Amino acid sequence: MASTSRGASAQVICPEHPDTPLVEDYHAGDMICSLCGLVVGDRVIDVGSEWRTFSNEKSTKDNSRVGGPENSLFDGSDMSTMIATGPGSDGPRDQYGKPMYRNRGTISSADRALHTAVREISQMADRLNVPKSLQDRANNLFKQVHEGKALKGRSSDAIVSACMYIACRQDQVPRTFKEICAVSKTSKKEIGRVFKLILRNLETNVDIIKTGDFMSRFCSQLALPTAVSKAATYIAKKAQDMDLVPGRSPVSVTAAAIYMASQASGDKKTSKEVSDVTGVAEATIRQSYKAMIPKAIDLFPEGFKFVTPIECLPLN
Repeated sequence: MASTSRGASAQVICPEHPDTPLVEDYHAGDMICSLCGLVVGDRVIDVGSEWRTFSNEKSTKDNSRVGGPENSLFDGSDMSTMIATGPGSDGPRDQYGKPMYRNRGTISSADRALHTAVREISQMADRLNVPKSLQDRANNLFKQVHEGKALKGRSSDAIVSACMYIACRQDQVPRTFKEICAVSKTSKKEIGRVFKLILRNLETNVDIIKTGDFMSRFCSQLALPTAVSKAATYIAKKAQDMDLVPGRSPVSVTAAAIYMASQASGDKKTSKEVSDVTGVAEATIRQSYKAMIPKAIDLFPEGFKFVTPIECLPLN
């Protein structure tokens, strides 16, 4: 297998064609001119990863003999080595009294806390199905909080969960407190407290949650068609503009709008089904819906195809 090597071509060039990129033959260890075929370098050391394994090929375990990637979150990335030097050194020595090499396997308590947090954030990101960029943002937020020591004494689980919640909102893929709580080890109330403390101490901010932030995801999970999703989005925005649900959270209004739009369509969903997906209690959905139903004729968009007329919609 051969591929163009740009790094090596900066040191070894073809005397006849100096501007021509070289090709590296990994099997032979040769550097070859891609134009005339002249071997301009031989016995080149392959600095790539060793991917050969000696175990069952069906095994999913990665036995490549390479180290883990560097992580900028940790000082030194645990790749440095300490060497005992000098006659008075207290470092480890072999049986002949010579200094021994010792890997920096012992990490500080600060790095140990970061390692634990990074692992927990990774697990939460997998369960929430969010991108790697968001996971990195949550890691950096936790490091800032940890190094600032402003939340010293607070539960690490609550800080991790709050950092994930903030990262989701800043990355424009917001999750509700209940969704974060479902994949964490702490309560919704504690996550909310730590969330406010982080915003205050880091002097960062997040966009205000709107009903449209959750609508498409909730409707997709309920398998509702596009027409119903658009109607629910319109209903939620109109209800807030008309101030029909004062004091209700955007998530509650979103759930009530989905329930109303589905009841008027052929894809009816019960309040329990909507509650299971949105995380909003059935009683809350019904209360918001009850406040919206008297003005239902003004809430639906023009051109919506009613399967159940407005006057036949349930009253609660």
